Amino acid sequence: MVDFSLIKVTKGSKTLIIDNPTNYPLIGMGAQGAVFKLSEEQCVKIYSNTLQAQMELEALKAGQHLSFFPRLYDYGENYIVMEYFNAPTLKEYLRNCTNIPESITIKLLYILGEMKSARFTMVDAPLRHIFVLENEELKVIDHVNAFKRIHPVPLKLLRDLNMMLLKEAFLSQVRKLEPNTYKTWQHYFDENKIDYRNIPVFSGGDGEGVKVDSAISQTLIGAGHQGAVFRIAEDKCVKIYGKPEHCEMEKTILLAHQDLSFIPQVHETGENYVVMEYLVGPDLNTFLKKQTSLPPVVTKLLLEILTAQKRAGFKQIDAPLRHVFVTKKGFKMVDHVYSYSRLQERPLELFQNLHERGFLTAFLEQVNLLDPATHGEWTQTSIPLTEEEVQMEIKDIPTVLPMIKNRSSKKGREHKKGYDRNKGRGHDKDRDHKKGHGRNDEQGKKREHGSKRDNNDKKEHNRNRENGKMKGNDRKKRSDKK
Repeated sequence: MVDFSLIKVTKGSKTLIIDNPTNYPLIGMGAQGAVFKLSEEQCVKIYSNTLQAQMELEALKAGQHLSFFPRLYDYGENYIVMEYFNAPTLKEYLRNCTNIPESITIKLLYILGEMKSARFTMVDAPLRHIFVLENEELKVIDHVNAFKRIHPVPLKLLRDLNMMLLKEAFLSQVRKLEPNTYKTWQHYFDENKIDYRNIPVFSGGDGEGVKVDSAISQTLIGAGHQGAVFRIAEDKCVKIYGKPEHCEMEKTILLAHQDLSFIPQVHETGENYVVMEYLVGPDLNTFLKKQTSLPPVVTKLLLEILTAQKRAGFKQIDAPLRHVFVTKKGFKMVDHVYSYSRLQERPLELFQNLHERGFLTAFLEQVNLLDPATHGEWTQTSIPLTEEEVQMEIKDIPTVLPMIKNRSSKKGREHKKGYDRNKGRGHDKDRDHKKGHGRNDEQGKKREHGSKRDNNDKKEHNRNRENGKMKGNDRKKRSDKK
């Protein structure tokens, strides 16, 4: 049998780098190390940092008397051989539950109590680190921070249960089973209550995601380059930005286009946050992973989003699959920070995403049937599929944000006044776009999808494109027609 010590695990810029010349399968990977299955009874966790290996070894030794700890078999400077569990995680076990079983709550309270008695400072465990064996026996893994982080109450456990809409049921059972524990937790939350408006989110710098404190009790549902998104209610989430200018850009765009069907509803805004509707449903990338062919309705709805963006004056025309959500109200799209500050006339990231899924050819064929004119514009030059080619086609431009409709507050008046210098050009164009978007008659629909007039003017448009005049003439023609 090949020695597992040949496996190398090192820290990469975004994830661990694994060199595995053996046949031992990778069964898990986290921030500290990677786990490989050795047999039906044992697995080995190999660490990129020897200090973290020693931290977890100390915790495992301290918890060997606990029934829910994995058994420790062997260890070295950068590895630990421990018990392997062929079982679902508690997150998977509860996935389709509308209520948490009281038997699970009893076992979780026992685990938390034993952790506290063992003097662990992190009395907590996320659902993905808890395995459910036969007879609902629970086992807990990943104890690197058992003596490092201070979680006197199970913040990660409650955060995960909240995401699955099981938190209130769990707390109700805790209140009945262990009233004193419930009071201790409530006192902690009262003493350490954090208003989401004041949650610290820091910019990670160029090309890096934002930084968020992992101990925040609100449910983190996503973090990107501009901000972190927390779920704060069953139907609401809040996006908190690392830079105030990113917040100003996105909230202005969202508020100016609340009439567009794909824009999430905004409930509240501040200097560094936007509270908006929580989108229930998978993102389109996840949805398409389960499809063997591209459904024509997906192409139709994506084309409607891209067409609406263009009519509304968006400069960046795109709909990345990970930013589009499939909801009961139709497709909804998030992340609009650069919609008015990047010039991009084709949905380049969408093209890349569909190419990776093997659906790009089908998508373009379906677009050609629905809107030949748009298909012609997109395919007039070759579609870039590498990141370098994509970046060459995108241009950063001065940001001229749209006017927010029906905004009468003092802040709104100041915002409007700040952009008066662009009134002669930018705002006339925005008003033209709004008028065009507001027209839903048959004539407007035909013009949108390539009418007879569009075909007659095609040659002239091509000549104008060469001279850099197409956009100006298009605006003039639309204005004359109106």
